[in-house]
Formats: sequence, structure tokens, C-alpha cells
Amino acid sequence: MIPRSYLFVPATRPERIDKALASGADAVIVDLEDAVAPGDKSKAREALAGWFGAAPAGTAIYIRTNTADTRWFADDLALCRTAGKKLAGIVLPKAERIEQLARASAVAPVLPLIETAQGFAHLHKLAYASRVQRLLFGSIDFRVDLGIEDEREGLLYFRSELVLQSRLADLPPPADGVTTTFDDPAPVESDTRYVKALGFSAKLCIHPKQIETVHRVFAPTQEEIAWAQRVLQAAEGAEGAAVALDGRMIDRPVTLSAQRIIDSSNRP
Repeated sequence: MIPRSYLFVPATRPERIDKALASGADAVIVDLEDAVAPGDKSKAREALAGWFGAAPAGTAIYIRTNTADTRWFADDLALCRTAGKKLAGIVLPKAERIEQLARASAVAPVLPLIETAQGFAHLHKLAYASRVQRLLFGSIDFRVDLGIEDEREGLLYFRSELVLQSRLADLPPPADGVTTTFDDPAPVESDTRYVKALGFSAKLCIHPKQIETVHRVFAPTQEEIAWAQRVLQAAEGAEGAAVALDGRMIDRPVTLSAQRIIDSSNRP
């Protein structure tokens, strides 16, 4: 199943990884970048290597490495090489160039994190790069890089382009950035509903409390499921002929939308 939620865990707290895996999040990203101070990078890698050594077979996490232009990147990739099947993929922060992705994709599937103007300018190339699994939008860093104050209208064009380029590259819909509030579910729900309406189908999370809200918003409602079932039944009964339901014609785009709702309702 394509993840709806990606939960961040700092690499300095490996004891939290198992808790994150049991939190209900669809995927876990262990962070070697923002969550780890420069002086703690080596210690964090050692702790993560220990977790990989003890983790049971069938367990898989993502690793957010440091950016490709830092002195830590090569050591991060070396750690990733030792993880084997316990590494689901590499989240590459501030992804900007094909060469950066190539270094990471030689080790594991890559999720480019679009956080800069340069990354966005090369988005059409990054989306088609080898072993790219999905595009992620680092909305907070992106706003800082471009000096954008507004969180929604100011980013509407950029979010829409991520959705478009993902579709053109035959990737899953992109994942949106984090909501920094976690004690109140209302902002998480509002942000998730907003990006869902734009075509996103996943969200990055910073706390387990956000997971239930994100999953609930991305899941179809009972009303939507009932409508989709009626559409598919009507289309099947028409055997390819034009048919109307509730005074509206049912055509292929409508049936595809209905099937998408049914498919998403069948996941755990």
C-alpha cells in the first residue's frame, strides 16, 4: 500500500523507532538531518546501526540523510548500504540535482524532498530520475527559501505543480509537509483536507498524535463510498452504454473516480 503518513523520528532516539512503527503510521522516517546536531551526527549513525542490527526481519524504515552537499552525506549513505532490506528508502533533503539523486538511488529507492527554489526549478527532471519512489514537499523550508509568508495561497502554484509532475512521471500523488501543531487535531485536519483537495494523498508527520487525523481525512467517507458503489453498479448494469444517475450522466472519468474511492476504502 502507498503510505498516507510518514512519521519522523530523530536518529538520536533509536528507542522511539519501534514505538513509531507501532504507532499506526504507514511509514517511519528516521532523521539524521534537522533532528541531529552537527556534533552528534556520528553518534546518531552508530545508534541507528545498532537498531538495524537488532531489528527483526520484515521491519523497514526510511532514512532522511543529510543534504548531498554536506560532509556527512557519504557516511549516511554508507550506513544505508548496511541496512539491506530493513531500509525502505532514502529521503533526500533539499533535493536539487539529478547527480544528487543518482548517488542516493545507487543505494536505495529515493524520495526527493523539494524544499528549495532550485529543487522546484528542476522538478520535472527529478520526478523522472531513476528509482524515485515519490515526491515530498518540504513546505516550511520552501517558504523560507523563497520568502513566502502565506502557507496556502502563496504555495498553491508550487503544490499544484508537484501534483502535476507526479502524475506525468507516473508516481503516486505527492506527500505534503508537516503541520507543526500536534496537541490540537484541528490544524492537522484543516491542512490535510486542503492538500487532499489539491491532489496530495499523504502527509509528513512529526508526532504520533497526528496520524489518526491524517488517515481519517485521506480515507473516503461513508457517503462517498455509497455513492461510488452506486456509480459502479449503474455503470456495470449499462454494459458500456450511456447511463444517468441522480440526473447526471456517468462517463469514464466518473467511474474512474468511483473506483478510486472504493480502492482507497479497502485499505486497513
